[in-house]
Amino acid sequence: MTTGAPIPTYPTSGAPGPAATRPRRSRLRTFLPLGLAVWLVLEIWLLTLVAGAAGGLSVFLLLVAGFVLGAVVIKRAGRRAFRNLNETLQRGTAPTRGGGNGLMMLGGLLLMIPGLLSDAVGLLLLLPPVQKAVSAYAERRLLAAAGMPGSLGDAYQQVRIHRPDGKVVQGEVIRDEQ
Repeated sequence: MTTGAPIPTYPTSGAPGPAATRPRRSRLRTFLPLGLAVWLVLEIWLLTLVAGAAGGLSVFLLLVAGFVLGAVVIKRAGRRAFRNLNETLQRGTAPTRGGGNGLMMLGGLLLMIPGLLSDAVGLLLLLPPVQKAVSAYAERRLLAAAGMPGSLGDAYQQVRIHRPDGKVVQGEVIRDEQ
């Protein structure tokens, strides 16, 4: 089964080819592992700092409270999203915006992850002004990425070919770029 995407070919001489023939590594693949490692070290450092100042039992109780609060937030956001979906389907109209349920669920998930930094970010995501700002930023970034070649908007493109006899042939654009 083929998808129409070209298979990258590399030189077989044993030595890697010039940088132009190899696919460029994205910045996300480069910096994501580094960012996760820094975040993990910072979380552990904050936990030990707070445990030294307030005691291990209080840190444990903070982590348990964060887990329970995150579970409650995810449950409420899920119920609200399901209720909104049911109301939309009963009315027979097109669904509107999610109302921040996705960001609320993300905030609950961050509360459930052990750590004080993730708890602070999760609590921030529960505030409506922060949700509005984050969703506007994400929407702008997705719309900008949809217009770039080789991205989400370019992944599947339809074309209509108008033939001289007046018939319209609809097809799929497949680019064979090397």
